[in-house]
Amino acid sequence: MIAVIETGGKQYLVQEGQKLTIEKIEAEPGTEYVFDKVLLTANDDGSDVKIGAPYLGGVTLKAAVETQGRSKKLRVVKFHRKVRYTRTHGHRQDQTQVTIGAIA
Repeated sequence: MIAVIETGGKQYLVQEGQKLTIEKIEAEPGTEYVFDKVLLTANDDGSDVKIGAPYLGGVTLKAAVETQGRSKKLRVVKFHRKVRYTRTHGHRQDQTQVTIGAIA
C-alpha cells in the first residue's frame, strides 16, 4: 500500500517499510509517531485510489522514529562585486529519520 503524507510543509510518497528523512518532529527515538495528514492512499498496483479534500478522514499512518540529527552543512554566500562585500555563513537543518509502518 502506498500513501501521500504531508509533514513539515512538504508532501512525501511513501510505502510500508520505507525509511524516510523529514524535517524535525518532536518525538523521541524508539517511539511511534502518527501522521494524520494523509492526502492519498492506493494499492501498490495503482488500484483502489482514495483522494482526500484535502485530507482523508479517519486514515492515519504509523511510523517508528529512528534517529534525530542534522543535515550536512550548507554554505550561504552573499557577494557584491566592486564594493568589497562578502558574507559567508553556514546552515544545518534539523532532521528526523522514520521508518514507515502500517497505513490504517
